[in-house]
Amino acid sequence: MTMKNRILAGALCMAAAVLSPAIADACSRVCYVGADSLYVIGRCLDWKTPIPTNIYVYPAGLSKVGSDKPGAVEWTSKYGAVYAVSYDSGITEGMNEKGLCVNGLFCKGTVYDNAETATRPPMSLAMFVGWLLDMNATTDEVIDVLKAHNFSLSGATFDEGTVSALHWGVTDATGHSIIFEFDHGDINIYEMGDYLAMTNDPNWPKMTAIIDYWNQVGGTNMLPGTVKSPDRCVRANFFAHHVDAVADSELGTSICRSVLINSCVPYTYQLGDGEPNVSSTQWRSYSNLRDKLYGFEIVTNYGYFYVDLKKCDLKPGAPILKLDTTKTKMLVGEANKQLEKNPGFTPAY
Repeated sequence: MTMKNRILAGALCMAAAVLSPAIADACSRVCYVGADSLYVIGRCLDWKTPIPTNIYVYPAGLSKVGSDKPGAVEWTSKYGAVYAVSYDSGITEGMNEKGLCVNGLFCKGTVYDNAETATRPPMSLAMFVGWLLDMNATTDEVIDVLKAHNFSLSGATFDEGTVSALHWGVTDATGHSIIFEFDHGDINIYEMGDYLAMTNDPNWPKMTAIIDYWNQVGGTNMLPGTVKSPDRCVRANFFAHHVDAVADSELGTSICRSVLINSCVPYTYQLGDGEPNVSSTQWRSYSNLRDKLYGFEIVTNYGYFYVDLKKCDLKPGAPILKLDTTKTKMLVGEANKQLEKNPGFTPAY
């Protein structure tokens, strides 16, 4: 595609986004590229109602099953990982001890299976992210799993019948990032390259056309400012490219936070005439892939806390640990001492 056509495609996609109704999902993901191999993945989870999310640390060596359906995918975890578990029943995202990070964001139009893939070993959305983190150390390894596609993906609804239509961002400790999306049973894998942000709709090829259009406009004097998915993605991508690359872990995370917040939806945001918007930012996370720090903040809390995965016992036989986020209103800084032994969450297959 020529540059002229890419700009035209971006303009058309942008116009379609402006004319579309307010979307029901609004998550953002940004990759901060620092110095000395520092990569911090910031992500916000947005929804119309609070989504209770607790933090779990699982060691390696655990036998798991991907679904309660016959013939489900089974595995024994190679790596320990920290998970964000929503409703105490499904893994939304996480980071493993090798610095691999996987985040699931809403993407309308996602169809996971077709007649052929539906016969493959079942895998629930509640366990899918955990499976990828448990068994893979790099983005390339995840790509191999996706290309093999030896699973059938499905999951329970939530929040009174909402279907989890998702796409995923994956980044490893080297900074290698991909996005993968399901299209009627096919898995489309996209190398992110120099793109540093993702949000929700439209699909990734159309989103990159929109980003390319705004790159030509230039963001110094004008950026799209609404809470719509393309606008948030453009803002996050622009600012992620125009901040200092530092090696310091704390400063790098702070920079990532500032970029991410700029593309979040204000809490309790309302449209005109008092009509409530269907989503606003509930929580944000920060995965430091170099230093194995997983940060988390709930927007109604006073600050953000983090789990240092290097200080956790992740060897086979170690206990599962849980951090109950209902007890973190005043928690700031390292939260390892707040982790408590736990039998583990019960997946909502």
